[in-house]
Amino acid sequence: MPPPSRSCGTAGLSEPRLGALRVPLPFGPVDLRWAEWGPADGAPVVCVHGLTRTGRDFDTLARELAGDGRRVICPDMPGRGLSSWLPDGSLYAVPSYLAALAPLLAGLGRFDWVGTSMGGLIGMALASLPGNRVGRLVLNDVGAEIPAAALAGIAAYVGFGPDFAGIDALEAHLRVIHAGFGPLSPAEWRHLAETSARMTPGGRVTLHYDPAIAKPMQAAAPTDIVLWPMWDALDRPVLLLRGETSPLLTAATAARMALKPGVTLATIAGCGHAPALMDPAQTGMIRGFLRD
Repeated sequence: MPPPSRSCGTAGLSEPRLGALRVPLPFGPVDLRWAEWGPADGAPVVCVHGLTRTGRDFDTLARELAGDGRRVICPDMPGRGLSSWLPDGSLYAVPSYLAALAPLLAGLGRFDWVGTSMGGLIGMALASLPGNRVGRLVLNDVGAEIPAAALAGIAAYVGFGPDFAGIDALEAHLRVIHAGFGPLSPAEWRHLAETSARMTPGGRVTLHYDPAIAKPMQAAAPTDIVLWPMWDALDRPVLLLRGETSPLLTAATAARMALKPGVTLATIAGCGHAPALMDPAQTGMIRGFLRD
């Protein structure tokens, strides 16, 4: 089924350009939509969000990168935001995401990648494929090993799908489940709430994702995800960001990843999973890394 339209307002930020593609896939067509910032001829940066989020999470970073002359593309992955929902929850997995992105990425030439959590996993998988055109890779609080306990914590709220009387209540919910984003201003929390909300047919407010994205996580008891062979095969510069108290990217995993040549590790104080990339220090690190 197609996603309901986002209709809960904006946080007062200037609006990006919006793009869309209908992508034919074996299980049916997928409408992929994205927000785009900066000059159309700028060097591309693709920013991909976390499991239950949308491309609008990157508005702050995207505006700053656009100021550096970069073309910044922030897709809503299938099942989130304004992109199509998939016909079966079991399809919400990295291969489907790569297939949905392929036509968009094919027109970009070489591009850099910023991925938060799930977006980082997609970026790692893409950068490990033969002939890929990923340049620099920013991984925001995700890595080559993910503990089962962290996955269980995420699964506990992903498929819940609550609805709320209004945007204030939805924002309060986000402040609890995403406390790991770090200390954000009231305006930043409101932006995250408004850009990831949709109206239900009954006039209430809920989060803008298909609850069926939880199906792969509910299919079996969580187990550790181990991606060291894929990580070891990567051969490009990486900026690895870790929330200081993150349960998903442990200090030990991050330290082991940082032994790889070309990897820069930065630990973000006051954050868990995952830094929101709205603070000037966080966006500044990414901008500096992508300029080098």
